[in-house]
Amino acid sequence: MTDDIRWKQRFSNFKNSLRNLELAISIEKPDIVQKAGTIQFFGVSFELAWKVLMDYLEAQGFNEVQSPRASIKKAFELELIDQGTTWLEALENKNLSAHTYDEATSDRIIYEIKHA
Repeated sequence: MTDDIRWKQRFSNFKNSLRNLELAISIEKPDIVQKAGTIQFFGVSFELAWKVLMDYLEAQGFNEVQSPRASIKKAFELELIDQGTTWLEALENKNLSAHTYDEATSDRIIYEIKHA
């Protein structure tokens, strides 16, 4: 599979995941299971988002973008994305959400997902 096809396929998966995330954040008073699902959809969506960036950048000849932070910074530098700080905050929330065991942190992450 060429790099050009890879980013397109991953982008299609990202769009599907993003639809699920949008559905999850539209729930007005989510219960604990729905909150966990929202955080899971966010994690998957974010993971696919940065990997789309990485694959696209690699297809364009940029090979130093193997991490989320490097991909985000290069995409921002090339004006493929805006609000680079928001992307980096989302990365922090995604990393934090993988090790979150208390409801207050989960609620804060969900709030930031909805208002980013």
